[in-house]
Amino acid sequence: MPASPPRSDERTRILVVGSGWRFLSGISYYTCRLSNALSERFEVGTILMRRLLPARLYPGRARVGHSLADLRYTTDVRVFDGVDWWAVPSLVRAIRFLREFRPDVLVLQWWTGAVLHSYLVLCLAARRLGIRVVVEFHEVQDTGEAQRQWAAKYVRSCIRPLLRRTDGVIVHSRFDRAALAEAYDLGDVPAEVALHGPFDHHVVPAARRESPDGVRRLLFFGTIRPYKGLEDLVEAFAALGPDHHLTVVGETWEGWTLPGELIEGSPARDRITFVNRYVTDAEVNEFFAEADVVVLPYRRSSASGPLHIAMSHGLPVVVTAVGGLVEAAESYSGAVFVQAGAPGELGAAIERAAGLTGRRHTDPSSWDRTVGAYERLLTSIGVLQDSDSTTSSYQTVPRLSPDLR
Repeated sequence: MPASPPRSDERTRILVVGSGWRFLSGISYYTCRLSNALSERFEVGTILMRRLLPARLYPGRARVGHSLADLRYTTDVRVFDGVDWWAVPSLVRAIRFLREFRPDVLVLQWWTGAVLHSYLVLCLAARRLGIRVVVEFHEVQDTGEAQRQWAAKYVRSCIRPLLRRTDGVIVHSRFDRAALAEAYDLGDVPAEVALHGPFDHHVVPAARRESPDGVRRLLFFGTIRPYKGLEDLVEAFAALGPDHHLTVVGETWEGWTLPGELIEGSPARDRITFVNRYVTDAEVNEFFAEADVVVLPYRRSSASGPLHIAMSHGLPVVVTAVGGLVEAAESYSGAVFVQAGAPGELGAAIERAAGLTGRRHTDPSSWDRTVGAYERLLTSIGVLQDSDSTTSSYQTVPRLSPDLR
């Protein structure tokens, strides 16, 4: 795919590389939302990782290539779609796009080792052209990959050449910053915390649907994986009264069928709706519009797309106090935090959340704040001058240093 002729303006150019739409995930939405937000301040291009790996190896193989998302890149963002895992000729064309776009900085979205070989090539090409490289970490390593010894070893060894050529990193929380510093020796590489922006593209301007007969409607939303803790919710729900209904919406990953088995065997099965698939954006709106409380009982997590969807809808959300989730929701008036892996406490937290229903809570997240973090990082690595930054009021996060390892 040839690049468009370069524009004549002098704005700083950023080239974002992240997940495309074919292997749809939360990172696909994040890459699009970040690119669109940055384009309000910078000249932005995007390279999409189109085919991440052989489809038969992907947990959501049945939906690969299906059109499920309504979100689109703005016309201001120049998109190359995209790079395939086997590299030739797509990676060659991506390098050509990079050369023609000629960014000041290349931003690599990190979420899976499947993109590592392509990122190494793009990084080397960028460095040869004098382009700065930033890596935005969504987590240190995908939990499913980390459990496979060969995948974990591959990432641990092959990511180091990439990080040695990295000028700066972005993380979503102080928790992630510490985890990254513990996993890799980045020395004095500048790091900024950019809290996750809102996922309000799922919100439609329609009145919420009231619960029939006063039934309290609970929603679990997201892929079903071992670390999501859905089995804790199924156990807790069985102890709640008949005035509760639970809807579980999510695609099973990593062969984690235990929650589904517990749902089928639950004494409250007649009060549980189980939608075991990846749903369209229109369906996302429907499920959240019909929920009173969102419940996210994760055992661990760096960040959560469903949490940000819930906050964008202004719903009360019961969420475990793990990883970066506390920092993401601590300013949200609708958040009820609970200990992970404790069904009894989870049930009590759901009861407490009932007192937060009946009003719309304000989502504290902001893409302007995310862009502000990027401006600070780009200033610290010399891409921007202090006078170029428009968001100096945000708090600066210190660099990674030995005392944080």
